[in-house]
Amino acid sequence: MCPIRITLTDDHPLVLAGMKALLQDVQDIEIVGEATDGQAALDIIRQATPDIAILDISLPGISGLEVARTLATQLPQVRLLALTVHEDHAYVQPMLQAGARGYLLKRSAADELERAVRAIAGGGLYLDPAIAEKALPSAQGAHSSSGASTAGELTPRESEVLRFIAQGFSNKEIANQLSISIKTVETYKARAVEKLGLFTRADIVRYGVALGWLSHSGKSADQV
Repeated sequence: MCPIRITLTDDHPLVLAGMKALLQDVQDIEIVGEATDGQAALDIIRQATPDIAILDISLPGISGLEVARTLATQLPQVRLLALTVHEDHAYVQPMLQAGARGYLLKRSAADELERAVRAIAGGGLYLDPAIAEKALPSAQGAHSSSGASTAGELTPRESEVLRFIAQGFSNKEIANQLSISIKTVETYKARAVEKLGLFTRADIVRYGVALGWLSHSGKSADQV
C-alpha cells in the first residue's frame, strides 16, 4: 500500500512539531515537507506534490486562503486540510469555496487529525464537529424558508450525485463510483442545484450537513 504523502504548514513551531509528532510514526502516512509561511508552503507543495497539504489559515505573507486558491488552480489533485483556530463561518465558507476538503480546529482531540487525513485521502470531506454545529446550523432552515425544494423532490440519482458532492468527491470520482460519464454527473448536479437554489460548493456542503449527509468522521469512497 502506498503511504499517504502529506506536507505540514504552520507558523508556530510548537504546533508544527506537534503535528509532526502525531503523524510521523503512523505506518501509512509519510511527511514529505514542512513550512512556516504561505510562500514556503506553495514552494514545498509544488515540489513534493503531496496527496494532502495540511496548513493553517493565518500565515505570514501569503495567507492559507490564498494558498488554497492557488492550489485549486495549479495543483487541483492536492487535497487541502485546513487546521486552524478560526471557527467563524467567515473563515469556513471561503476555505470550502477555495476547494478545501477538510476543516479541523486546533482545539480538537489529537486523534481527529489522523481521522481527518484518512477521510480526505479516501476521497471524502472532513468537517470538525464544532464547525458543522456552530458555523452551519441554519442551512436547513434557510433552504426551507426560501421556498427551495427538499431532497425528497430530487430524483434518486440527483440526490445521490449531490450527496457525493457534499462529501467532497470530484465529478470524475462520482462518475467512477456510479459508472456514468462526467457529463452525466454534471447534468444531474445542474438539475439538483437549480431545484434547491444552491449556488456554491459551500451551499451544497451546508445542505448536506443539514440533512445529515456528512458524518463527523467523514466518508471514504468505500463507505459511500
